[in-house]
This record gives sequence, C-alpha cells and structure tokens, in this order.
Amino acid sequence: MGYPRENLAPGEVVVIHRHPHWKSLLLPVLTFWMFTGAAGVAIGYTRASSMADDVKFWFTVVIGVLWLLAAAWFLARPLLSWKTTHFVVTDRRVIYRNGILTRSGIDIPIRRINTVEFRHGLVDRMLRTGTLVIESASDEPLSFHDIPQVEAVHAQLYQELLDEDDEPDTRSGEFRYDDREWRR
Repeated sequence: MGYPRENLAPGEVVVIHRHPHWKSLLLPVLTFWMFTGAAGVAIGYTRASSMADDVKFWFTVVIGVLWLLAAAWFLARPLLSWKTTHFVVTDRRVIYRNGILTRSGIDIPIRRINTVEFRHGLVDRMLRTGTLVIESASDEPLSFHDIPQVEAVHAQLYQELLDEDDEPDTRSGEFRYDDREWRR
C-alpha cells in the first residue's frame, strides 16, 4: 500500500517517503519462528505418541489453529503495521501516518519547524537508522522512531527548511534574501 497521492495539495512534491526500518520487524519475526518451532515439536510429539488416532488428529488441529493465531498476531499484524506506517517529507510539510484499521497522523508545515535533530546509538548507527526529533512552533518535540537513513533524512529536511527560508514570503509582501528584506 503506497502513500495516497490524493492527500497531497496541488503542486506539492514528495521529497522523502519512508517506512520504519526493517529492524522494527526483527522481534516479531523471531517470535513467529519460535512459535513455528514449538508447533513443529508439539506436532512431532503428538504424532509419535501412543494416543488414539482421533486424539492425535484433534491435537494436531488445535496446534495448527494456535500456530495460525500466532502467525496472524506475531507476523501478519506487524507486517501490515509496518506497511501502513508512512513518514513523508514534501516541499511543504512533514507527514506521518500509521494504523491498520484506525488511522492516525500528523502534518507539520515546514514553515513551523524550529529544530530538527536525530539520535542513534551504536546498533542504530550500524543499521543506518535512528530517531528523528522535530520541534515545531508551540508544540512539544515529536519523535519519529526507526527512520531509515536518519542522517540523510535529517540533512534533506534541513535543506528543505533552508529552501523555505530562501523563498519569498508573499503573505507579508516581503522578500527575504541573505538576511536582508526587500519590500515590493
């Protein structure tokens, strides 16, 4: 599921579009494989036991149903959540959307952003991921975790902020250039 282009304003250009880093899927996938191994051992033990064939069949069905529930909870749900989470930077705003059945999101206009910073530890540096922190006017800083190539996103977002400062402010009738103001 790609980011819906109809959510963009006319003339708005997507600069960056990211899903969370794949490391956010590591724990759910490992947990799924643990459940798969446990289900395999349980089915093997059930089949090798001296129980009646009907009892073996129903134990196998119960183990299969439990495995399907584990697959849905520990694999399908995190994959869908990952796929439906979008971090988008356009030439006008930062957009964050997430959720499977119920969606939530936030839009931060580029003009309202005061500071942009990133954080990442040793493992995040090796995986080229991290947390991007955006502070906008009159709001608490917002943290976006597991952003792939966080340093490149930080640099590109900062570049968008600089480009925004170089554009004329047509609402006030003033043009800003190199800290000088020219009136129309």
